[in-house]
Amino acid sequence: QVQLVESGGGLVQAGGSLRLSCVASGKVFSLSLMAWYRQAPGKQRELVADITSGGRTTYADSVKGRFTISRDNTKNTGYLQMNNLKPDDTAVYYCNTVYWLIGVQHNYWGQGTQVTVSS
Repeated sequence: QVQLVESGGGLVQAGGSLRLSCVASGKVFSLSLMAWYRQAPGKQRELVADITSGGRTTYADSVKGRFTISRDNTKNTGYLQMNNLKPDDTAVYYCNTVYWLIGVQHNYWGQGTQVTVSS
C-alpha cells in the first residue's frame, strides 16, 4: 500500500508561482510513474504532467512552458513547479503514482490540494 500526501497549494495572483510536493510512502516510488492531475469545478479530471521512473516527462498543452514536473527518488517526493499561473489553472491538484508488480498495475491517489489563482 502506498500513501501520497500533497502540499503546497494555496491562493496566488495571476502571474505568480507555486510549487506542489507529493511525498510517497513505501519503497516502490523510484520504480513508479508519477503524475499530477487537476480537476476544476464542473469539469473532468485531466492530466497535467507525468514523469517516468527514468525522468522522461510529458505535459498537457495548456501548461507547457509554464509548469515543470520533477522527482527526487532519494526523498520519495515528486514536485510540480507552476509559474505564470492563470485563473484557468484554478483546480484541485492530485498526485498519482502507478507501478506494475508481477503484471498487476497498482494505482494510488493523494487527497488533493487546492490551487486558486485570482485575476
